[in-house]
Amino acid sequence: MNLCVLSGKGGTGKTTVSVNLSLLLGYNYIDCDVEEPNGFIFLKPENVMGEDVRIDYPVIDKAKCTLCRKCAEACLFNALVTTKSSVMVFEKLCHACGACAVVCGADAVSYAQRKVGRIEQGISRGIAVKRGVQDVGEYMGVPVIRQLLSRLPEGNNILDCPPGTSCNVVNTIAFADRALIVTEPTAFGLHDMELAVRLLRSRNIPFGVVVNKHSADNTLIQDYCKENRIRLIGTVSYSKEAAVAYSTGRMLTELPLYKKEFEAIALKIGEVR
Repeated sequence: MNLCVLSGKGGTGKTTVSVNLSLLLGYNYIDCDVEEPNGFIFLKPENVMGEDVRIDYPVIDKAKCTLCRKCAEACLFNALVTTKSSVMVFEKLCHACGACAVVCGADAVSYAQRKVGRIEQGISRGIAVKRGVQDVGEYMGVPVIRQLLSRLPEGNNILDCPPGTSCNVVNTIAFADRALIVTEPTAFGLHDMELAVRLLRSRNIPFGVVVNKHSADNTLIQDYCKENRIRLIGTVSYSKEAAVAYSTGRMLTELPLYKKEFEAIALKIGEVR
């Protein structure tokens, strides 16, 4: 079973919930937030091994190219531009779709590869811990996410999604059996949570909600869930103690109050269906 943990926006505590639930449930942890993968900070895996992520990009043979412009016209991502004297290739815009080679009647297009990221995997307290890391300066995280998820560990996995509802998230939840949305009780948190709700419902993925930074006098998210028939899985209390523990890379389940709250959330995961 793959449980995806989403947040409509960054900073809601998605990774905090993901890593603590991974240890409590004994689920493998997969960090799909390839632009800023923070899960390793908390889980501290050992025996980490890695592999590069590489993608194709076109190389134009000037001796064969007739400057017919067909390759540039076929490229939906503006990675190719035909000038009076050559075809310019913008490697970082290329999605490696292969259209340029298909339409080239002069057989002037071949492909080379370039590195866009890295996959790393280790072990932490008996669970597999895996992440994708997008190279600095790269625009596309999807190739890294696809390679990361192409070989998932056996058993149950928690997929720590990228924040928001972008194409990175869409490619991650394609592997979801169930999902959790982690939000905070603010107007911004609610607004972006609604985007995540619409995304999951459009994909018919069952989900529930966890409210992080919860305080008893703020029921903004609870009221929304009740009005929209969304299952509330649990809450994580707001406190300075939690912030201090988080800032030093400690697990919240090391604190008695938070261990109790995460155990309650873990027990309700089965209700998401």
